[in-house]
Amino acid sequence: MLKNDLILRNPLRLMGHENEAIVPQGGFGAVLARAGVGKTALIVQVALNTMLQQKNVLHVSLNDPVDKVNLWYQEVLNSLAHQYHVRQIKELWESIQMNRFIMTFKVEGFSVPKLEERVKDLTEQQIFNPHMVIIDGLPFDESLRTPLETLKTFSENHRLHLWFTVTTHRHEAPGEDGMPVQLAGVADLFDAAIQLQPEGKKIHIRCLKGGPGDAETRDQLLDPSTMLIQDHR
Repeated sequence: MLKNDLILRNPLRLMGHENEAIVPQGGFGAVLARAGVGKTALIVQVALNTMLQQKNVLHVSLNDPVDKVNLWYQEVLNSLAHQYHVRQIKELWESIQMNRFIMTFKVEGFSVPKLEERVKDLTEQQIFNPHMVIIDGLPFDESLRTPLETLKTFSENHRLHLWFTVTTHRHEAPGEDGMPVQLAGVADLFDAAIQLQPEGKKIHIRCLKGGPGDAETRDQLLDPSTMLIQDHR
């Protein structure tokens, strides 16, 4: 019951979606925000929900070492446990941590062939077979179109749900379609795009692509103190 209770509080469910519904197999999702606003916290909530369903998450970090990424998971899970009055948090963590594998690269050393090679090693040796892949910290610039197309093929071949965190900047105006400039030239590759927008003491969650677009979805907020989605239901 404990896992089911937390699955029902899936951050994407609170936005009107299931994890898999918003990003299909082979699909791309993005969480966009300025540095320090909560991208990793939100994507970790999505990952934890997948892990609670006994599905495997490969978290690829291009900025942080393994111990720091692991700390993110523990802190977010502890915040969820506190918010929903879950006492058996240690037992819960022990039951799901085997459903996550952390892989780190230096940004300049990351490439799609290297990722494919390391994932192939994991799967062929039956060490870890991912259902979802998170790529946290990939710089989105004009040269990314070709690598993303290669990643798309990789995602489709392995039937993955692939999420990215994308750093935006305060001074940049959105593109003509309203998308942040980081996605302007590659938005067609993405099934879902979620943006975190701070306004005063609030952090608004905007579904730029893949959402139903109703008022309730647009009004979702991220709690700045816990970095959890506020449950209004």
